[in-house]
Amino acid sequence: MPHRAPVLRTPAGSLLRAALAAATTGALLLGTATLAQAAPSPSHPSHPERDFAGSTVAAHEGRSAAAPLASLAVTQTLGNDVSSWQGNVNWSTAKANGARFSYVKATEGTSYTNPYFAQQYNGSYNAGLIRGAYHFALPNNSSGATQATWFVNHGGGWSADGKTLPPALDIEYNPYGATCYGLSQSAMVSWIRSFSDTVHSRTGRYPAIYTTTNWWQQCTGNNASFATTNPLWLARYASTPGTLPAGWTYQTIWQFADSGPLPGDQNYFNGAYDRLQALAKG
Repeated sequence: MPHRAPVLRTPAGSLLRAALAAATTGALLLGTATLAQAAPSPSHPSHPERDFAGSTVAAHEGRSAAAPLASLAVTQTLGNDVSSWQGNVNWSTAKANGARFSYVKATEGTSYTNPYFAQQYNGSYNAGLIRGAYHFALPNNSSGATQATWFVNHGGGWSADGKTLPPALDIEYNPYGATCYGLSQSAMVSWIRSFSDTVHSRTGRYPAIYTTTNWWQQCTGNNASFATTNPLWLARYASTPGTLPAGWTYQTIWQFADSGPLPGDQNYFNGAYDRLQALAKG
């Protein structure tokens, strides 16, 4: 039991009790402030290993098991996307199972890099796949330009070797809170534009934009201004791509399932392999 000081009944005692109470209150407030400071902040996401292209999609939009190829008018080229969630990937097996390209998560926000990036990015290349890097956006974390710089500095580059896809921006439902990260539609458009322009200035390529039609409508007001510069990487787990975000008349890549024969998510490039090579060459 803690020692209990005797009650002092003099004016000095009253002052002492007030001082002790103030000290106790101050300690409690200090403890609360310390706990608040220790909580995860936007600049340091608490579970980046669980954030990847499509990690929020099924929970918000669901999925169906219908076969996707039946209604597609042109040849589709199979590929996948991976993150640290998959760990080390057996790329020779992935290629044997039909993979011809892969996107690899490189970064998130301004503090996270995928610890498996080298194995996944270089390994897919060495196995003969055309590969690219993507960034998981946290628009409430920092500016688009700041995150684009972090991305390009940590794997999000491009070279005209015919085996490197344009960098990609993964912008989807917020895994940490409000769907649109607390940004207005106009502010979100400005954020994406800043990211896109910075990647373009650093690499010579505009990034592909990974998103869903529903998210894009909610959070950008269905802005149509990116369709002339940025390839669309659409996520929809159904038998068809469905309605596209405004401006785009076709998807370049369609993430049609979040599981399948390939590691990670399953994707179709909307064209034959020679068109995929043309996208890589720029």
